[in-house]
Amino acid sequence: MVEIGTGGGSGIRLVHTAELDASARAAARSLLDEVFEGDLTDQDWEHALGGVHALAWEGSELVGHASLVQRRLLHGGRALRAGYVEGVGVRADRRGRGYGAALMEALERVVRGAYDLGALGSSDEALGFYAARGWLLWQGPTWALTPSGLVRTEEDDGCVHVLPVTRELDPAGELVCDWRDGDVW
Repeated sequence: MVEIGTGGGSGIRLVHTAELDASARAAARSLLDEVFEGDLTDQDWEHALGGVHALAWEGSELVGHASLVQRRLLHGGRALRAGYVEGVGVRADRRGRGYGAALMEALERVVRGAYDLGALGSSDEALGFYAARGWLLWQGPTWALTPSGLVRTEEDDGCVHVLPVTRELDPAGELVCDWRDGDVW
């Protein structure tokens, strides 16, 4: 576990899913259920597991969560190692206090140190937040590599962001994500 900017038990903690104890895991799921107003599916939660979690704490109370998992994206004839951001949420009464930015800063540090690029699928409400952090809105068509082959994901066009790190990207080109159950982006 890595603690960032902690003081008096508050701050951002980075922890791998394997190191989350049962109470922290339950608190994170409960927080995201609240943030997404009951629209967080079991598959959405599963997508947030298996990587690094950034947890924002105020004392013993979890007020924010974001996670980063590894995925493969295809672009320009190459398979790219992507740090994919999932489960970003801050409790409603704590928004506007910098927690979202601090969570993303912690994960972006990991992306820049370990991946070819960062990627995420954004809600319409968060498009400006990610753009202000330097994430590029993907302009080209999006696809998923499914068990039955390539499938166009038009519904995800205009909400996928990337954070280039080690590879030059053409944001007007095609971007393909690996398969997973539920929302592929």
